[in-house]
Amino acid sequence: MPDKLGYAIATADALTLLLYNQHSLGAAIEEITNWLSKNGAENVAVNAIGAMETIDANAKSIADSIMKIRQF
Repeated sequence: MPDKLGYAIATADALTLLLYNQHSLGAAIEEITNWLSKNGAENVAVNAIGAMETIDANAKSIADSIMKIRQF
């Protein structure tokens, strides 16, 4: 049975991968937002920008949590 340090490392590693996915999704939303803005769907683009802001805010909290776990 792994010790607490093993669980902390596994948790931090899993969270890191989720954070990478979040960054990728944010980049994809940004590309879509740019396309929407250029093609006259400004209202939809504004909503997408709101989603990107949420992703950015949560990414910071996730990164902070990962650092705390890794210091364990």
